[in-house]
Amino acid sequence: MSYHSHADLGGQDGHGPVNPEREDELFHGAWERQALALTLAMGATGLWNIDTSRSVRETLPDYPSLSYWEKWIKGLERLLIAHGLVRADEIAAGRILHPPRPGLRVLRAAEVPSALARGAPTLRAATVPARFAVGERVRLRATAVPHHTRLPGYARGKIGRVDRVLGVHVFADSHAQGLGEQPRWLYTVVLSAQTLWGNEAAANHSVSIDAWEPYLEPAS
Repeated sequence: MSYHSHADLGGQDGHGPVNPEREDELFHGAWERQALALTLAMGATGLWNIDTSRSVRETLPDYPSLSYWEKWIKGLERLLIAHGLVRADEIAAGRILHPPRPGLRVLRAAEVPSALARGAPTLRAATVPARFAVGERVRLRATAVPHHTRLPGYARGKIGRVDRVLGVHVFADSHAQGLGEQPRWLYTVVLSAQTLWGNEAAANHSVSIDAWEPYLEPAS
């Protein structure tokens, strides 16, 4: 079965206007706060990682019709079932029907502030030198991949310039598949708007993309 991300929408037409909300308007109902709390609590078990979560959400078949927090809850349900933490009949009933899985790591309420402050840093020590340098012209990978990736579809095959070398970071593509962190060099690549969208785009506009080294090759 081919992998399809419903979340890779950049550059597409037909999705309607973007209506920004207020920066401080994080939730529209109490259940949305609970969706975030449940996701954080279950993520603390260590049975999956943030990239796995993103992969599960973006492949939800009803993704286009779900609200932001509905995607989180639906994705969490899939992860819980896949790891044997709940069963489908319990999701349907909305209550526990089977003995819980023992030995899970628990995030206590008192630990939440420090856990959120600590976050999940992705920077790792370099073991090989960076392949590319600031100012170098690079071409972004042209082909699609059959798994989660952080390279947007609209940038595939396009040529840009390395603007920053960001160090070595956990590689989301492998991390999402459960293949380990496989840290890779990460770069900020700047592409002109006209390179991406054609001559109808403003000549002085550009887009910056953070791209791991496996996404890049020297531009010929």
